[in-house]
Amino acid sequence: MARMLRAAPDPRISRRTGRAPTWLVVALACSGQFLVVLDVSVVNVALPSMRADLGLSGHGLQWVVNAYAIAFAGFMLLGGRAGDLYGRKRMFLVGLALFTLASLGGGLAREGWELLAARAAQGLGAAVLAPSTLTILTAAVPEGAARARAIATWTAVGAGGGAAGGLVGGLLVDGLSWRWVLLINVPVGAVVLLGALWWLPESRAGDGRRLDLPGALLVTAGLGALAYGISQTEAAGWTAAATLVPLVAGLVLIGGFLLVEARTAAPLMPLGLLRLRSVASANVAMFLSGSAMFCMWFFMTLYAQNVLGYTPLEAGLALVPSSLAVVVGSKLAPRLMRGAGARNVAVLGTVVAAAGFGWQSTISVEGSYPTAIMFPGILMMLGAGLAMTPLAALAMSGAEPGEAGLVSGLINTSRVMGGSLGLAVMSTIAAARTAGSGAPAALTEGYALAFRASAGVLVVGAVVMAVWLPRRVRVR
Repeated sequence: MARMLRAAPDPRISRRTGRAPTWLVVALACSGQFLVVLDVSVVNVALPSMRADLGLSGHGLQWVVNAYAIAFAGFMLLGGRAGDLYGRKRMFLVGLALFTLASLGGGLAREGWELLAARAAQGLGAAVLAPSTLTILTAAVPEGAARARAIATWTAVGAGGGAAGGLVGGLLVDGLSWRWVLLINVPVGAVVLLGALWWLPESRAGDGRRLDLPGALLVTAGLGALAYGISQTEAAGWTAAATLVPLVAGLVLIGGFLLVEARTAAPLMPLGLLRLRSVASANVAMFLSGSAMFCMWFFMTLYAQNVLGYTPLEAGLALVPSSLAVVVGSKLAPRLMRGAGARNVAVLGTVVAAAGFGWQSTISVEGSYPTAIMFPGILMMLGAGLAMTPLAALAMSGAEPGEAGLVSGLINTSRVMGGSLGLAVMSTIAAARTAGSGAPAALTEGYALAFRASAGVLVVGAVVMAVWLPRRVRVR
C-alpha cells in the first residue's frame, strides 16, 4: 500500500515529527472512520440484551440507534467546517477523545436515558471526527489513481465497520455483556488517539471565519424532530397531534436552517455548493442509498434473533459473508470506474443492492440460512460497496481545496441523515404490518415489507443516478 499511495509533498501540511509514511496516515484516518461507522451497527445485536437490562421499550431500542445517527448527521457539517478552519488533525483528536469518553459513559449506563445521552454524545464526537478522516486522507494522497485507491480503502474500511458490527457485537455480548460493545472503544480509541497525536500531519484552510453554530443546532433539531414524528406514527397514526406537531416542527427547523445558510456571512453549508452538479447529484444519491441500506443490519439481526432463534454470536457470524462482500465491492469499484465511469458503477452497485433487498423480502419464518440471509445479504452489501466509492469520489471532485472538509462532511451527512430518517420510516412500516404482535410470523411480515420498501427506494435512486450524476470524476 505504501508504494501505491505515495504522495507528493503538500505545502499546506505541517508536521511535528517529520514526514509520516503515507500508508500510516491512510491507516490512521481509516481507523477513525472504522470506529465511527462500527458504532452505527455494533449495538444492533445487543439491543435485546439492552432492553432486558435497562427496561427499554421497543421505541427506545430504535433510539439507541437513532440518537447516535441523528447527532452524527446533524453536526457533521459543523465538524467538516471546523476541520477546514482550525485544523483537520486537531478536530480528529477532539472528536476521537469525545467519542471515546462517551463510549465509556454508555458502557457504564445504569438507566435507559443515560445510555441514550451517551449515544448522542458519541454521535457528536463522531461528527467532529468523521469529516477529518477523509480530508486528512485526500490531503496526503495526490489526485489520480492513487487517491481513488485511497478513497476506496477508506470506503471499504467504513463499510466494513458497519458490516463487522454484527460479528463484533455478537462476540462481545455472548462472551462478556452488552456493555462491552461500547467499552471496547475505550482502549482502541486510546491507541488510535496516541498514534494520531504523533503521526498525523496537520492541514487546514483557515480563513478566520466563525463556525455557524445556529445552523448546526437547527439542522440537528430538525432531523431529530422529523425522526421522532415518523416514529410516533406507529402508535398514534399520521393524523394525530403527537405525530403532526414534531413533523411540522422538524420541517420548520429545516426551513430555518436553509434561511440561516442563505443569509449568514459564513454558512455551515454554502448553498452555492449545491449548484455544482457533482456535489448536488452525489449527495442526493447518497441520501437515497443511505435511507435504504442503513436499516439492513438492524432488520437482519432482529430477524435472525427474534424469528430464527439465533444467539447474538450466531447472528453476527451469519453476516460475515455480507461483511466481506461490502469490502470486495469497495475495492472493486475503482477498477471498474476506470473503464465504465463513476456514474455507471454507482448505478450498477445500486441495482445489485436493490436485487438483494428484493430477494431478502421473500424471507419466511422457517427460512434457511443460505437463501434467507447469506446470498441476499451478499448482493445487498456488494452493491453498497460498489455504489459508495464512486459517489464519494464524484462529490469530492467538485470541491475546492478549502472546501474539502465541508464537502466531506456533506457527503457523510447525506448518508447518515438518509439512514436515520430511513430507519425511522422503515421501522414504522414494519411495525404497522406487525400490528403490535411479537409472533414470529407477524415479525417476518413486517421485516419483509421493510426490505421491499428499501428495494423500491434503491430503484428510484438508480434512476436518479443514471439521469443526474456526471459520467466521470472531474479532476480539478
